[in-house]
Amino acid sequence: MISVEFLITSLVVVLIPGTGVLYTLATGLFRSKKAAMFAAFGCTLGIVPSLLASVFGLAALFHTSALAYQVVKYVGVCYLLYLAWGMWRSASPLAIDSQSTLTDDDESTQSNQQQFWSVALKGFLINILNPKLSLFFLAFLPQFIAPDAASPLTYMLVLGMVFMLMTFVVFVIYGCMAHAFRALLLQSESASTVMQKIFSASFALMGVKLAMTESS
Repeated sequence: MISVEFLITSLVVVLIPGTGVLYTLATGLFRSKKAAMFAAFGCTLGIVPSLLASVFGLAALFHTSALAYQVVKYVGVCYLLYLAWGMWRSASPLAIDSQSTLTDDDESTQSNQQQFWSVALKGFLINILNPKLSLFFLAFLPQFIAPDAASPLTYMLVLGMVFMLMTFVVFVIYGCMAHAFRALLLQSESASTVMQKIFSASFALMGVKLAMTESS
């Protein structure tokens, strides 16, 4: 049985702003609600490899390999800095209009569908390139598994799936809330530029923070 403690703790963890939240907020603010949902889906899907690594003990092996950890970490750092640089370069009053080709009204076109999946792919890469995620699951999930559990691996997978579902729902809410402020942002050219630069700087800071973390 899934405990209330697990649900509350998981909700708190999911609500804490991280790279996935930041990406979903930016997508909802500068694009469309559907794009934000794809961003949330991509970020949630990016949890799967880390979850499976934790369940099957691969995260423990990954933790003991300093080289593997450093390689994935710095690839993740480079990707976050790449996102930051791209957003910084496009920061202008016209950038919102040019990036908003992902509209809810025209979402049926093949071009927009490809762009939606591109949004999801970026969210997926953000999480899969974070080596801390697998170590988090390795430390987090076993705390809520009873020592006498009949099938600990199965129960761990169930807990992971519940965590993923909560992540997706919360991220979608974040994205939709961000999109609700879009109209206000469009009323001010300077505000749109400043907000994009703020998000750009935030991605860069997340990259620096990841670069400074250690495996233990």
